Amino acid sequence: MSFAVPDGVRPIRDAVHAFMTERVEPAEPVLHAGGPEAAAALDELRSEARKEGLWALGHPRELGGGGLPFLDYVYVNEVQGRSEYGQLALGTFTLQDSLMLHEHASPEQRERYLEPLVRGDIWPSFAMTEPSISSSDPTQIRTAAVLDGDEWVINGHKWFTTGASRAAYTTVMCRTEQDAPPHLAFSMILVPTDTPGYRIVRETPVLGLDGAHCEVRYEDVRVPAANLLGPRGHGFVIAQQRLGPGRIFHCMRWLGQAQRAFDLMCRRLQERTAFGEPLAGKQLMRQHVFDSYAEIQAARLLTLHAAEAIDAGSQARVEIGAIKVVGARTLHNVIDRAIQVYGAAGLTPDTPLDRMYRHARAGRIYDGPDEVHIDAVGRRILGEYAAGGNWEFGLR
Repeated sequence: MSFAVPDGVRPIRDAVHAFMTERVEPAEPVLHAGGPEAAAALDELRSEARKEGLWALGHPRELGGGGLPFLDYVYVNEVQGRSEYGQLALGTFTLQDSLMLHEHASPEQRERYLEPLVRGDIWPSFAMTEPSISSSDPTQIRTAAVLDGDEWVINGHKWFTTGASRAAYTTVMCRTEQDAPPHLAFSMILVPTDTPGYRIVRETPVLGLDGAHCEVRYEDVRVPAANLLGPRGHGFVIAQQRLGPGRIFHCMRWLGQAQRAFDLMCRRLQERTAFGEPLAGKQLMRQHVFDSYAEIQAARLLTLHAAEAIDAGSQARVEIGAIKVVGARTLHNVIDRAIQVYGAAGLTPDTPLDRMYRHARAGRIYDGPDEVHIDAVGRRILGEYAAGGNWEFGLR
């Protein structure tokens, strides 16, 4: 395995990098402001991406996507992650949901949801987290669905259902089996957001940012029995299939954000002077560069290693757990150092760093808090030794 981008991937990665730095990043102030101008700007970016063959690159070709193999897309996702709007502009924000439907959806579900998702005609949303339970133990989920004739009747309370306010449907994780073991007691059901009883309580700001993270109540929501996604009781199986590659995508996008913060920091060190010399001449400032370089390189290698393991057919639970923690910490630390180098300016919207910093902090919580992944990785590695084996790094 090499850090370097493979020669075959380099042209498309370079094209995405140019699109991000020359068009998406300059449009961020308008996109941040929201409203009609932001919607028009995003539509224009999406149109340009389609024209240039950059649309939905990670989606399978048979679904109308770019058909990039998983490992190739990992490298592209790295530069796409430079901006929070990269996924939206390039049509990949639906990828996790599209792959999930591609694997488990019925023909009717595919026609209604999958094809429009890849085209970018509709938005998906996914509901697992609940405010009244510890999300680190999802077997406590209280939202329940009962089969009444040929309909599921759903009651419950979710939040952090990202994008629900503009989504066509929500994939809802809910308890459907009463006497099954915990990890076989839950199912996923597709719920159109215009269904009676589906009530958005609010869009919950996160550290002052409005990201369409919705709190939703399900009050006697009725949907056809055919809206079940995959087999009954297999909600956790489907969720793991969805979240594993999704965490790789998150971590590669975080590396793109870390790269951007690193660039901003290093340029600031060259441009700013204090006490008669550039900040780059100060040893403590060079410490920030060293620490950031080392952390980015380590996180990148861990992420690519996990991606290779998944591509080879492994569940890669240790590798994914490790990069989820290390990736989020690295992103936070690099942005934090860049803000320190910028001083007061780094605390303002005059640079992208203040917004990036707030998003980075959330990364240590969503898709499982650090503590859960740390405990799981430690438990699995120690389990190898308890069984009489070991963890030989050179062979993993």
